[in-house]
Amino acid sequence: MTSAFPPPSSLESRISQLLADPVYDGHPLRQALEDLWETHRDLDRRLDRIARVSDAFQSMARERELGLQERMERDLRRLEKLARISDRYQSMMRDLNVALTEASTHDSLTRLPNRRLLTDRLKAEAERADRYDRSFTVVMIDIDHFKRINDACGHDVGDSVLIELAHAMGAELRDQDCAGRWGGEEFVLLLPETPLDAAVQVVERVRDRLNRVRVPYPHPTGSVTASAGLAEHIPGTPVTATLTRADTALLTAKRNGRDRIERAGADTPADLAVPFPSEA
Repeated sequence: MTSAFPPPSSLESRISQLLADPVYDGHPLRQALEDLWETHRDLDRRLDRIARVSDAFQSMARERELGLQERMERDLRRLEKLARISDRYQSMMRDLNVALTEASTHDSLTRLPNRRLLTDRLKAEAERADRYDRSFTVVMIDIDHFKRINDACGHDVGDSVLIELAHAMGAELRDQDCAGRWGGEEFVLLLPETPLDAAVQVVERVRDRLNRVRVPYPHPTGSVTASAGLAEHIPGTPVTATLTRADTALLTAKRNGRDRIERAGADTPADLAVPFPSEA
């Protein structure tokens, strides 16, 4: 069955034939058909131009959208990179601050609190003891003949002995206790709420651990000993006086032959207070 609406190409061919046939030159509808046909062709050309403009616009829009998306993704990657750099920088600054704080408050060799941090701990403990009428014991420990160890075996061996003493103290102390390097081969123990008798037992265990450390030849004995002076803080007295009493007891231990412990009594002279760093 033939379609009532011929294909556009067939219709175009038929109209062209009718308009070209001289038989229809005088037909009253010929001019109307020609005008209608020209109008159709003009509209068709306009629609074609509109379609091309639309296609071009859509292509430009897609390209612009893709360009914007690429720029956004590029900017996002840049921001993510900046965020990672910022995070690393902040982490580095935190680590640096921790390292600076550590360097200012801890001994670089033994990693124990240094004199500055010990001073703060001693002052705080003295204030607490005075407030609550409690006491604490301060211990000053000194490695015997440390210069001989350095001279005979070298400073590397001397450093290892200091580190071993730090380990020995750390192994015997409670969480609330504090051990630090006061200077050179001299160390300080802060034992809160610890009477002298109990403090002596702690120091004996530390000295026993130190005695097990072997020093290589040419050290004359191959072993390490330490002397200690202990003083129990008297509430209401300056903590510098307690340090001086402990230091006096340490000197007594040295004079009495070393490798021993001496206790400071309440009447031990404390006229020459051991200065804190800020007071020196």
